[in-house]
Amino acid sequence: MTTKGVLFDVDGTLVDTTYLHAVAWWEALRQHDEDVPMAAIHRAIGMGSDKILDHLLGEDRDTGDDEAMAAAHDVLYGAWWERLRPLPGAADLLRACADRGLAVVLASSAKGSELTKLRRVIDADDVITAATSSADADESKPAPDILQAALDQSGVDPRQCVFVGDAVWDVKAAAKLGIPCIGLTCGGTSAGELMAAGAVETYDDPAALLADLDRSAIKNIFS
Repeated sequence: MTTKGVLFDVDGTLVDTTYLHAVAWWEALRQHDEDVPMAAIHRAIGMGSDKILDHLLGEDRDTGDDEAMAAAHDVLYGAWWERLRPLPGAADLLRACADRGLAVVLASSAKGSELTKLRRVIDADDVITAATSSADADESKPAPDILQAALDQSGVDPRQCVFVGDAVWDVKAAAKLGIPCIGLTCGGTSAGELMAAGAVETYDDPAALLADLDRSAIKNIFS
């Protein structure tokens, strides 16, 4: 039997963290005399620290401060952990997918300790089949490594799944594995940008997708 399922990005898709990451990177960069507009940083959120600094600062540069900047981001972002909140309908959406016989898989590139906190915020561990962290992938999105790891850990068939994410990097990563991607605009990326990147459809947030679940692209894998 093939396992059908839904893969979910976490940051900006299920938990309201995108702008906190943007502010943390902005301050971490400024601590090292790198003045990057916050709008540019926001558009890069969804990439891991192995990609985001090259994307923002260019590959042809001195990378000696990269580790310190990434560490500064982690400290600054960590100050918000106890105040993180799920996005509307996050847990209910996961439970609804599980109720329809679908495996629910978190395809996150967060570090292990951060993922533990994010799972507590979502509060739906009883229906989560598998969850990845940064340790499970050599490269972050838009490389498809974390999605492949999620498939491998869960046993979900890539031909029988959908990915839900909030960034163009999510859409691009899914496309590399031939997986349809539903885009959510709650991470701050517009429906037009997500559709242009290849999203099959878009919704405002998890609650909006839940309300339309039986008419969404997810219906194609459980009907």
